[in-house]
Amino acid sequence: MDTINIKGKYSDSQIVIGESHKNIETYLPHNNVFIITDSNLMQLYGEEIPEYPIFTIEPGETSKNLEVISNICSWLLSEGANRKSFVLGFGGGVVCDIAGFVASIFMRGIDFGFVSTSLLSQIDASVGGKNGVDLDGYKNIIGTFTQPKFVICDTEMLKTLPPIELSNGLAEMVKHALIADKAKFELMENSISQLLACNEEVLENLISQSVRIKATIVAADEREGGERKKLNLGHTWGHAVEKVSGLPHGQSVSIGIEFAALLSVSKGLLSNNNYLRIMNLLTSLQLPISADVNPSLIFQALVKDKKRVSESIDFVLLNNIGIVTVERLAITEIEEFYKSVYV
Repeated sequence: MDTINIKGKYSDSQIVIGESHKNIETYLPHNNVFIITDSNLMQLYGEEIPEYPIFTIEPGETSKNLEVISNICSWLLSEGANRKSFVLGFGGGVVCDIAGFVASIFMRGIDFGFVSTSLLSQIDASVGGKNGVDLDGYKNIIGTFTQPKFVICDTEMLKTLPPIELSNGLAEMVKHALIADKAKFELMENSISQLLACNEEVLENLISQSVRIKATIVAADEREGGERKKLNLGHTWGHAVEKVSGLPHGQSVSIGIEFAALLSVSKGLLSNNNYLRIMNLLTSLQLPISADVNPSLIFQALVKDKKRVSESIDFVLLNNIGIVTVERLAITEIEEFYKSVYV
């Protein structure tokens, strides 16, 4: 078991990797707890979830909207929740986003924590204090920066994930390696079969490495003023792909990484050999590197990205495997690039 602490401006967060979800009550207050989960997880783990009031959402990104948030807040009021209450999100990235957002706005903010049940949420969505919901299909347009009190990452639970959900998490794991850890990238290159087989020992080690990378960046820049922007590698083009294509988040990020890597090659930052290594790792992990979507539609979604500043956008580029930089690129430069490559 590995415990990693993130120090935020207003509160700290404890990430516990390898802890069993069955021990969750040792982390919770003794009363006044309210649980948010989804219907799939209720079927899988309903009998193991502590006996507190539970709000069950429908699985999937479509639940990340203000109507669901309003319904949950109304439910909390009807159940007698108050400013001393505690919200537990028991689920993957969507559940953690929703639970964290609800807790951070209900009565101007109450404490919350997560049992993170997917690889994607264990290394990304549940870690770092970003909580948000979508608006008109655009991801996380409405949200907060608030740290959970704890995140339980039970790697045993990953064995129940469908293969596509495992791959979604592996895309974010590749992203972390590309940002800050060449040795981790090489370890992943040499662990393809173990990762696809959900080898618990290998995954636990790599999850810890991912969380430490993210924790270091978040501690230095909790509210994404500079350093934390590096975590957006693959997400600018990837979020636009996700909006237009409906592909899952991890697959969209994989496509976004390909776009960022190719753009980096075109700017003379990344070698073609390293570009090919990155593509080989992504495809070996059963992740796509292209989408069967009109790229002009992707670009139209990209220009509405929340990272846009006037006629520019902060874009994460690769200098090498393990080294990235954030550059403010003109929207027209990105447009010219995608047209030269994809049209």
